[in-house]
Amino acid sequence: MSKFGPVIWPKVILFGDSITQFSFQPNGWGAETANKLARKCDVVNRGLSGYNSRWGKIILPRLISSQDAAENHIAAVTIFFGANDASLEDKNPQQHVPLKEYSENLKEISRFLTSAGVSADKVIFITPPPIHEPAWEKECILKGCPLNRHNSVVGEYAQACVQAAGQCGSDVLDLWTLMQKDGQDYTVYLSDGLHLSEKGNQFVAEHLWSILESRLAKLPFILPYWGDVDTKSPESSLLCNS
Repeated sequence: MSKFGPVIWPKVILFGDSITQFSFQPNGWGAETANKLARKCDVVNRGLSGYNSRWGKIILPRLISSQDAAENHIAAVTIFFGANDASLEDKNPQQHVPLKEYSENLKEISRFLTSAGVSADKVIFITPPPIHEPAWEKECILKGCPLNRHNSVVGEYAQACVQAAGQCGSDVLDLWTLMQKDGQDYTVYLSDGLHLSEKGNQFVAEHLWSILESRLAKLPFILPYWGDVDTKSPESSLLCNS
């Protein structure tokens, strides 16, 4: 048996709804983040399609234990809910969460992470992106239901997310505002009016990295570069603790 313990990769945990779950698809923002952090972090996808902040708050203690953080394995956590919470109550009561509760849920998620040893500066809130109502209405009709989201309502949830992040002392990536900045055509960032297109994934990846990079740039490259391995005594290189 080797006297050397396992190599520990820090974790970046992506927590949210389908926009997070699908982020590991080719060219997805999660996959791009994982690629940039190869040999430095494990990027863990904890996206749950269809979930809202109410359900996320309930399930989070089953996904992150205080032991993980206590051993300093968690380098960052993204919290990306709101697209389902902002559903219209009369059209989609199953996923809808009232605005005030949504805000409180985000803050409760933050408090749990703090109690588990994940400090606020390691948490990044992400607002829902804008909704393109004509495109999403087509998707709704295909599913046999009327349009169940309005972009103006999503904007209220995005603002609540921004405010909650500020109250928690965490950074926020305000996609709803950034994607519509200066009157740009935000529809190119959406595949079906709600979920991200390839360009939308690239947008999220770039803006998220601008926040993550400052936090994670100093993390060491794990295990030696192959050219630095002592070929005559590889154990001396590969079993060192540095």
